[in-house]
Amino acid sequence: MTQTDAPQTDAPQNRPIHALCAEKVTLNYGGRDIVSNLSVEIPDGKVTVIVGANACGKSTLLRGLSRLLRPASGHVTLDGRDIHSVPSKEIAQVVGILPQSPIAPEGITVRDLVARGRYPHQGWFQQWSAADEAAVEHALEATDTAQLAARRIEELSGGQRQRVWIAMALSQDPDILLLDEPTTFLDVRHQLDALDVLADLNRERGTTIVMVLHELSLAARYADHMILMCEGRIIAQGTPAEVVTAERMLEAFGLEARIIDDPVSGSPMVIPLGRRS
Repeated sequence: MTQTDAPQTDAPQNRPIHALCAEKVTLNYGGRDIVSNLSVEIPDGKVTVIVGANACGKSTLLRGLSRLLRPASGHVTLDGRDIHSVPSKEIAQVVGILPQSPIAPEGITVRDLVARGRYPHQGWFQQWSAADEAAVEHALEATDTAQLAARRIEELSGGQRQRVWIAMALSQDPDILLLDEPTTFLDVRHQLDALDVLADLNRERGTTIVMVLHELSLAARYADHMILMCEGRIIAQGTPAEVVTAERMLEAFGLEARIIDDPVSGSPMVIPLGRRS
């Protein structure tokens, strides 16, 4: 994907507009604060990538935004409503979540797991439909997992499983999709394939994408908006060019680096300077 092919900021017409915000939230585990008094507004209809060093609070923030972790203080709101006050099925019709280590029921096949993404669209009087079937087929094809449809999840490699989980998230067809390290376990080709699928989803359907990524140069290539975290706080956010600077890399990662233009996309590329340099 080149810079000119990056996700468009002009969302398709008739697409619902949503406001997902964290307002002075503190998030903790076992009484230990990981994120403290943090506020952020997720840009609607764009691809936002959260980056930062290990244990800086990236995944914790995503879990807070996705309702998987209740704030110790402050609020996460969706369209002005506290996200924890909204019924789960109503949330699932708007927000899709791919956590870092999802767990599948034992013995479930790939197709059946991907089909579970359609649950929010089912009801007492609206059962499985042609639209549901089409959504599952599209998700399988888009993630290159159609040939795995009949296999059980436990038979797959880590990379194959990750693509199946992405397929389930796609089949849900949410307006907002939150993904925690979606390229984990994937080889280089499938990393790019997965990110291209998400970029297409953003461009063609206007889906708001929020994801945690480790690979800085890929994050800069695919993001419209970047959030850089350090020790539980946001130290920079904006376009990749605004966030990915040598000074910010030193502050957030303790990493001396040179920033050059990605020869493919023109976005910032991080060249670490090791001791041999």
